[in-house]
Amino acid sequence: MALAQTTAPSADQAVASALRTLATERDGITILMEAIGNGLGSVFTTAVDRIAAAPGRVIVSGMGKSGHVARKIAATLASTGTPSHYVHPAEASHGDLGMIQPDDVIIALSWSGETSELADLIGYAKRFRVPLIALTSNAQSTLGHAADLCLALPKADEACPNGLAPTTSTTMQLALGDALAIALLERRGFTAEHFRVFHPGGKLGARLKLVRDVMHKNERLPIVGVEARMDEAIDEIGRKGFGSVIVVHPDGTLAGIVTDGDLRRNLRPDLRTLPVADIMTRTPRTIAPDDLLATALEVQETSKITALIVVENQRPIGLVHYLDLLRAGAA
Repeated sequence: MALAQTTAPSADQAVASALRTLATERDGITILMEAIGNGLGSVFTTAVDRIAAAPGRVIVSGMGKSGHVARKIAATLASTGTPSHYVHPAEASHGDLGMIQPDDVIIALSWSGETSELADLIGYAKRFRVPLIALTSNAQSTLGHAADLCLALPKADEACPNGLAPTTSTTMQLALGDALAIALLERRGFTAEHFRVFHPGGKLGARLKLVRDVMHKNERLPIVGVEARMDEAIDEIGRKGFGSVIVVHPDGTLAGIVTDGDLRRNLRPDLRTLPVADIMTRTPRTIAPDDLLATALEVQETSKITALIVVENQRPIGLVHYLDLLRAGAA
């Protein structure tokens, strides 16, 4: 059926519509938070316990818009340390039930709890005693009754002015799925290092690399002793090409740094004959070799500097430049 042509909304009307939608969905999240604080929380905790204890994977399933949300929940679980994948309920009836094993846990999404395509999945779960967790708004529905655990979402108004298109409801489903994933992440002690294993690609993967992966070290490090004169420091800056030189004490511990900015601030005829200690910055920004490139990027952008000294046991072992972050794809 063709839709009747209407006058395009003004910019103010479009913004007002967006704000109404976001406010309605925000109210849905607020209602969900209140439910977790008033009873749903105990079922949520049991669900986290059940999933964490399962030796197999989490199978997430749903139809229509709930199916799209289920795919995202499965992807988030898998990327945060909980092995998971999505099974389409209709395809499950035509062979994909073989993907589900007794050691698994099923999370089935249906706002009404009466999605007919889930029937065979529910029956399979019962037959082979696969734990079934329902995520529905109707605990008295077919799905709610069949489930071992029912995460009953509270009722909330849809943002759709007709009250029909899933909007607030899918936002609440997605939010509760994220809450499950993060609770499991924290339960498993999933760290940024673990996250890096599952996210090697793109800018996120680059930012999850370690500083030691890209730092310059050994003969590439621009270093002079604290007793040196500025002519030595200037020559070292020119040779190594990082726009700075690291200054160390006789025992190899960090004393400071001389940067191009320090040179500009101290331009004078006798600059080259001055002691490095008179010019250097004594409290340079440093970073540990096992910190993430994301941390290095944040420090450099916040401090408005281009080079970070990599320090271990108070000794400089490397240098990471902003250009290194650009080349690695982190910036």
